[in-house]
Amino acid sequence: MAELLVSAPAKINLHLEVLGLRPDGFHELAMVMQMLDLADQLRLRPTADGQISLTCNRADLPTDGSNLIVKAAELLKARLGLPELGASIELEKRIPIGAGLAGGSSNGAAALVGLNALWGCGFSRQQLLEMAAQLGSDMPFCIEGGTQLCFGRGEVLGPAALAGAPALGVLLIKHPKASVSTPWAYGRCREQREDFYLSSEAEFEQRRQALREGPLLAALAGERPLPPLRNDLQGVVEPEVASVREGLSLLRQATDALAVAMSGSGPSLFALFADHAAAQAAHQQLEPQLQQGGFEAWVCRCTSSGATLG
Repeated sequence: MAELLVSAPAKINLHLEVLGLRPDGFHELAMVMQMLDLADQLRLRPTADGQISLTCNRADLPTDGSNLIVKAAELLKARLGLPELGASIELEKRIPIGAGLAGGSSNGAAALVGLNALWGCGFSRQQLLEMAAQLGSDMPFCIEGGTQLCFGRGEVLGPAALAGAPALGVLLIKHPKASVSTPWAYGRCREQREDFYLSSEAEFEQRRQALREGPLLAALAGERPLPPLRNDLQGVVEPEVASVREGLSLLRQATDALAVAMSGSGPSLFALFADHAAAQAAHQQLEPQLQQGGFEAWVCRCTSSGATLG
């Protein structure tokens, strides 16, 4: 195989609930994550020198061993026991960096899926999911994609059982100079909310079941109107990050917006609409204010796939 292309799509959190602390020190989460059609692209070529070479169209993105693409490649090589395997990888970034959209995790997931095919590794989907969970909490979802319930640190997946992707349109915005540290956001959440944390597995499971049976999944299936979206990190980030406050305020002015929220720990923000055309109309309505505020914007569709070959 001379060359292989892999799509690495972005995600948003339609629900992010911080349940409590796990024995490993991470937070126990209950989430609904949704893939979008905004995607990076990886171009993979095999080499015989045992090296993983990564280049990117964004000079500000590290391409060394700290990049999840390189980590994924090295993990595959180690599992195979074939250190002579090599690859030349070109990454075209379209997803904004450090945005709470799982761009890095999706890149790593795409590397696992793509190199598994390029090198003829033969790992099953389940084996790839297990490796993905070793590398990052969001990475299993980035392989599976679609609409998923995500528990644990985010690595435990439960399908939302929808017939295809929701027909919703998404207006996604981010200020290019804004950044939010995920550890800081969770730390602030613990400082402000620890008195409300649950502490037992039985309590965790009760909240998971409430999410499975709740109004959000019913709304995504088209059975009822969309409820307000919950992101527990938004409550601690919004008061302290000016671009998040300003962006949410702008999105709330959009005509026909069904819901407005922050994705993950931010600073990306989004509004949901009945369809893609309504999201486009809202972008046109808000474009002068978005430009004045320095925001980048994308109009997206929900998709039913994760990292995809071709």
